[in-house]
Amino acid sequence: MKIKGLKTFVANVSRTNFVFLKIYTDEGIDGVGEATLEWKTMAMVATLEELERVLIGKDPFQTDKLIETLHRDSYWRTGALFRTALGAVDAALLDIKGKALGVPVYDLLGGKQRDRIACYANHWFYGAQTPEQYGVNAKKAVAMGYKALKWDPFGDADLEMSPKQRRETVEIVEAVRDAVGPDIDLMLDVHGRLNVPTAIAMCKALAPYNLRWIEEPTPPESIDALVDVRRSSPVPIAAGERWFEPAKFLEAINKKAVDILQPDVSHAGGLSEVKRIAHMAHIEYIPVAPHNPVGPVMNAMTLHTAVAIPNFSVFETVSVDVPWRKELVRETLIFEDGDLLAPTAPGLGVELVEEACARFPYEATNLPLYDGSINVSGVAGGDAVMSKK
Repeated sequence: MKIKGLKTFVANVSRTNFVFLKIYTDEGIDGVGEATLEWKTMAMVATLEELERVLIGKDPFQTDKLIETLHRDSYWRTGALFRTALGAVDAALLDIKGKALGVPVYDLLGGKQRDRIACYANHWFYGAQTPEQYGVNAKKAVAMGYKALKWDPFGDADLEMSPKQRRETVEIVEAVRDAVGPDIDLMLDVHGRLNVPTAIAMCKALAPYNLRWIEEPTPPESIDALVDVRRSSPVPIAAGERWFEPAKFLEAINKKAVDILQPDVSHAGGLSEVKRIAHMAHIEYIPVAPHNPVGPVMNAMTLHTAVAIPNFSVFETVSVDVPWRKELVRETLIFEDGDLLAPTAPGLGVELVEEACARFPYEATNLPLYDGSINVSGVAGGDAVMSKK
């Protein structure tokens, strides 16, 4: 079997654009991966297309060798674009191999460690602006079957927060906790927007609401800043979605910067790389909760990883999305009592509908973090991605 070509597909979903990759073989078996790099769509497409001439004629079963060769021959070896491209290629090659062998991808990662994957909801909050509206949306998410919810209640915070911003954030968290009761896990995402003293102050202010974690409280460049926050925080700290190299994760582990590690299966270089990262964390008994807030192929990539790694914690899902998300792929997800069941189909178990992507062409989108619109734009009024079995 030889690789005969690749093709990229872009589909707009209002808040961003999904970037999908298909690798084709001379035996008619193709594999799919996702390389959605939020707000870097066209650069991502060009990066993937650059790899085609290297892959053509190669054996797709030589997954590790091909990834290592691409990594070596890139010369620059790193960065969000290149590592995300590697992640999509790794997924597509594993998808081909799984289909050819008739086994799910997690069997290629060492086999199934669990049958049920505990989930939490992201994107459930879209459209909410007041604490009361957040509470209403939270109840809807719990009614869908979720036992854990994550969101960003930090408005347009940028390093500092005024007394008014701090009060409004606390009021939103309080409203959600009151709405869902004490038995639902709540996690907060800061998207790396606070300086060290502000992050510590907010962790202490939010501690009474029994949070499972506060995510990425400081910008991702400095592991030492995260160490400072974790030392003073009464709330567990999670991070990792914007680290790309295994060495960065190793630094965070060695410096005890996090309570929960969050590699992104795409951005960190693929399923195979994240499995290695997870095993590094497992040496120190640090749980792994992979970052997974984008498209349906990425969801499949992350799901197989979650099935296979020993120290998996909880699975991020997009609970509500644009209505046409379901047109882009053929997939079978079984969501039951707050868990996803381990897939059983060969490969990744998701097939891209190529013609559907063309119906939702690329549209430029802006980063919504610093204007306070992250919670009110995008998929308000969208459809549930998963519902109770």
